[in-house]
Amino acid sequence: MKNYKKLTVWNHAMDLVQDVYLWSKQLPSDERYGLTSQIRRASVSVPANIAEGNATTTDKALNRYLGIALGSAFELETHLLIVSKVYPEIANTGKIVEKIDRLQMMILAFMRKLGT
Repeated sequence: MKNYKKLTVWNHAMDLVQDVYLWSKQLPSDERYGLTSQIRRASVSVPANIAEGNATTTDKALNRYLGIALGSAFELETHLLIVSKVYPEIANTGKIVEKIDRLQMMILAFMRKLGT
């Protein structure tokens, strides 16, 4: 069995989850079941899919899960772009978006490395 915890991309995704949870505490309480929930779920989906894919037996299957993780990263980015428009006063949104962009590039590079 492969150890997903040693993957750089998984570790960056986990760090992003922590950043997102801390950052999202700034969102208004009336967004608890709206944007906050959506943002947190999308952030958690990224490392979860990387880990699940790493447990598969083929590079093709791993690549499929990486694609799902990438989709969640783009979903997360979109949610944050919405926050920046609706709640421009929320601090550090741009910094989180930059971290998401870097993670997206890492996932894409991993997918290309697999070459499936």
